[in-house]
Amino acid sequence: MKYFASWIVLCIINQLQCTLSLAHDTFTEELLIKPLFGNQVYAHFNFATVWNVEPENENYRHTNLFPRALAEIVESLNVQELHISLTSGLWRYETWGYPVIDAAPGAEVWAWFKPHTKNVPGNWQLLTNSLSGLLCASFNFVDHKNTISPEFSFRPRGVVDWPSVNNSFVRYASLPREIVCTENLTPFKKLLPCGSKAGLASLLNSGHIHNTKYHSIGLHLRQVCQTESCDAIALELQLAVSLVYDYALLGTKDWSFKNLFGQGLHGKCPLASNSSIYVDLSSRAWHNFGIFPEPNKIETSIRGGQVSDYAVYSIPRYFLNVHAKYDASFDLSINIPPPLHANQYLTGYGQQRGGIVTEIYNNHWNSLTVILLQNIAWFVPVYLHTLNVVSNGQVITPTVLRYGPGGQRKKPYYIEVVLKLPPRSVTTVSIDFDYVFLEWQEYPPDANHGFYIGSAVVSSFLPLAKNYTGLPQDSSTVFGSFNASRSGYLVQIRTENMVITLPTPDFSMPYNVICLACTVVALAFGPLHNITTKRLILKKKNEEKLIQRLKNRLVEKFWKKEKEE
Repeated sequence: MKYFASWIVLCIINQLQCTLSLAHDTFTEELLIKPLFGNQVYAHFNFATVWNVEPENENYRHTNLFPRALAEIVESLNVQELHISLTSGLWRYETWGYPVIDAAPGAEVWAWFKPHTKNVPGNWQLLTNSLSGLLCASFNFVDHKNTISPEFSFRPRGVVDWPSVNNSFVRYASLPREIVCTENLTPFKKLLPCGSKAGLASLLNSGHIHNTKYHSIGLHLRQVCQTESCDAIALELQLAVSLVYDYALLGTKDWSFKNLFGQGLHGKCPLASNSSIYVDLSSRAWHNFGIFPEPNKIETSIRGGQVSDYAVYSIPRYFLNVHAKYDASFDLSINIPPPLHANQYLTGYGQQRGGIVTEIYNNHWNSLTVILLQNIAWFVPVYLHTLNVVSNGQVITPTVLRYGPGGQRKKPYYIEVVLKLPPRSVTTVSIDFDYVFLEWQEYPPDANHGFYIGSAVVSSFLPLAKNYTGLPQDSSTVFGSFNASRSGYLVQIRTENMVITLPTPDFSMPYNVICLACTVVALAFGPLHNITTKRLILKKKNEEKLIQRLKNRLVEKFWKKEKEE
């Protein structure tokens, strides 16, 4: 009885410790649904976990809502910030506006390490290999051949106490050929407190997600302030899933949870402090539609001159299926492009010389300062003296230019340009390059498909929040972006990937030689093998059978002679 009472006391103490520790963790889940121009609908899942701990003093192996697998990686490798995206498809800025979180096609990863990190390249290599196993992606192919340290484009998104920002502690790399599949989504959902069993994560059905026109999953880790005075620091983990559905694939404009995600919502995550669904009603100006059931409330957000109405649903404990019904008689489709968007393409012909061109569109009535970042693979040697910036027929001198020469099989080419775009202008940034020959082992299995060059990154601060749905710097929730007017709005634009065809040898000739050589070897080796491995044994002949054969032949011979006579 005495031991039983002690056991009960220990259980109560342990439960109290877990409850007090759990009180330091907060988890929110949100879903934003926004109809887009061009007969598409945008669905963005946002899962935010805030862990109120002191990063320098806390043992990261004791976690509650925060995923322990990620915490151990962050602790052992001195990671200050971490940003990962896996994307299939291309976001169309000129028609869809800006997403909540921007991502480049393929895989993209960038991280800030703490200033006391002694071996940043070694930690970066260990980090990418660990993330490869954590998310079942090909981050293990990230190495010194495709990694750069940008100076201006990727600044810390969280709280830092550094006297100055040193870009030697940041690393950025992209894998433009990476394919996003179910193998990435499954470990991604395991990082959530409720997994895929309850809450909004239960809607992430891989059969419906990978049939979309655009889908992206992202992981963003940073340090934030616990209070307004910022006397304590917390860790914030934001997991995001962005989906764009095409009405042509759905078969109707009347969308619902059933045809978007394959099922309805069966309650919220029990560990979530806030579970909400937001439907953007701003597109009613050109598409009249009604949503059912009736929302709990209508929230009006005025942000940077942009007025938007949102239908807000608090996720109940019972079944919920939100659906929209469109009025086909009312359709006034008007495309209003965002203030800033960009494209990228190749120039030249043949396989000797070529060029990379980036077009940046400034639709704003005032000039904009932008930062253009290009991470060009080592097998595409560019010439800095051919860099040319032209805006509306006039040559522009870059405000700041950073160039890192690449080396064959050693490091990529790094170009970062700060430009001031004139109002209502189209600015073209071009640079020439050469095609090089690779070693035969460096070609992929489908060499004639081509080689990928990652997208360019265009960064700027917009004075207005037109077609802007990004989250503010001091918030990690969609609700925190309502009425969050600021002096400027950070926007980063990723252009298209490019595919170039390098001089490729005729790989059919080695195949023919191999087939011929193997045939000759087989024909020569077969008889030799039979002769050297078979045993020759003398076999006694049957004498009686031999005598009988001789008798038969003699009889046949004399019988023929008698007939002839």
